[in-house]
Amino acid sequence: MNRVGGMVIGALVALLLLNSVMFTVDQRQAALVRQFGEVVQVYAEPGLKFKIPLIQNVLFFDRRILTNDARQAESFLTAEKKNVLVDSFIKWRVINAQQFYVSVGGDEERAATRIRQAVNDGLRAEFGKRTVHDVVSGQRDQIMKLIQQKADVDARKIGVEVVDVRLKRVDLSDEVSVSVYGRMEAERKRDANDARATGAAEAEKIRADADKQKDIIIAEAYREAERIKGEGDAQASAIYAAAYGRNPEFYAFYRSMQAYRESFRNKNDLMVLEPSSDFFKYMKNPRASGGK
Repeated sequence: MNRVGGMVIGALVALLLLNSVMFTVDQRQAALVRQFGEVVQVYAEPGLKFKIPLIQNVLFFDRRILTNDARQAESFLTAEKKNVLVDSFIKWRVINAQQFYVSVGGDEERAATRIRQAVNDGLRAEFGKRTVHDVVSGQRDQIMKLIQQKADVDARKIGVEVVDVRLKRVDLSDEVSVSVYGRMEAERKRDANDARATGAAEAEKIRADADKQKDIIIAEAYREAERIKGEGDAQASAIYAAAYGRNPEFYAFYRSMQAYRESFRNKNDLMVLEPSSDFFKYMKNPRASGGK
């Protein structure tokens, strides 16, 4: 029994020794082996690794992409000296575990703070060169790319890489919003006035053209009416002439009847004529004819 217990104790001691000698590096990690406070080995590849027990210890660092989200929106001045509120986030990761440990003691919070300062400095510099329109929409992608590149140069000094910088939102401060809204309103009113002026001019042009077409149509219609009337008068005259040629006495009688009708159209009509006037020729003698 004592022999079995000794074997069990020996196995446990062996396991403890193996555990103190071996360690596993995950594919998502980098491992740093220290000896008396100094870095003696860096493991970036996953697998089973070894160290000297009691003398060496291992530090592990996450190599996955980390996100640093701004705690609150930062205020920056544009080229127009107007404040904009910017909310952003940064994607970064450790690429050199030894440099990361030496520079910031392997502290992710310290590294994130330094990267955030570099990004804010870049935002301040880039926004100061551009107008509100540029930073809100016009050159947003270009600004993010430039800031990412500049921040990455500084971040590599502490063993990390800035993968991406994104602006979640860019808002105008209250006074700038009022100013921008006023300018937009003025621009819209100017556009509306221009549209109304253009519409009025076009309407006037259409009315003038319509009046011209109306005058042309009326003139052509009047001319056609006069032509038709002239043709009718000519035909009537020809008919009258033909009738007069066939029976002059009947024609004279017919014309006298027309004259009577026109002269006595109203009861109050008054004519002053001599009784012997030819006007009363057929009134005195309806059967009057030449010599009869």
